[in-house]
Amino acid sequence: MDKDSNQEIEDLIDGLRCPNEFICYKSGFEKLSRVRDFGLESFLECLDGNSVKCKFSVYFGNIYFCQCPLRIYIWRQLKK
Repeated sequence: MDKDSNQEIEDLIDGLRCPNEFICYKSGFEKLSRVRDFGLESFLECLDGNSVKCKFSVYFGNIYFCQCPLRIYIWRQLKK
């Protein structure tokens, strides 16, 4: 990961409260929730079964949507 990406992630983390203590980032992006992009800028579709417990998930129309800024950044910028 380049210096600019690392700084952007640090900026995203600063100000977020993550109940999982940013395990996605701290694990080197090995422990990531499964998501799918469906074209909305601020949301991804959550594919994990534990989405109901996540404070960043929104349930609508039988689908859980991820609105975690860090997870969205990781998916869109780092393709993970």
